[in-house]
Amino acid sequence: MTYDSNNIFARILRGEIPCDRVYEDDHVLAFNDIAPQAPVHILVIPKGDYLSIDDFGAKASAAEIKGFFAAIDHIAAARGLKANGFRCIANTGTHGGQEVPHFHMHILGGGPVGRMVPGA
Repeated sequence: MTYDSNNIFARILRGEIPCDRVYEDDHVLAFNDIAPQAPVHILVIPKGDYLSIDDFGAKASAAEIKGFFAAIDHIAAARGLKANGFRCIANTGTHGGQEVPHFHMHILGGGPVGRMVPGA
């Protein structure tokens, strides 16, 4: 998988496609998932052109990495998820189920989110 600058998240970042924004700063945009899998299902994306979590870890600046995870903490607190817990998922590559070639983290919470891997 290679980075495609016309992927849906790149287009959202450029303002070509609207989103239900919940948080934004210099490094991150976060918005509600259009097909939520939990009562709270938010996508967090870096503003840089990163393909996957490993690409982000290898190429992002320290400020981008810190900003990304600080945003997750801020969103979890603002949505009241910290008291009972939440799950973060970053699908990576074909076997990991990644559908969009732009690194993104799913925040799921607001109720029990079930087993980590279905059928496990």
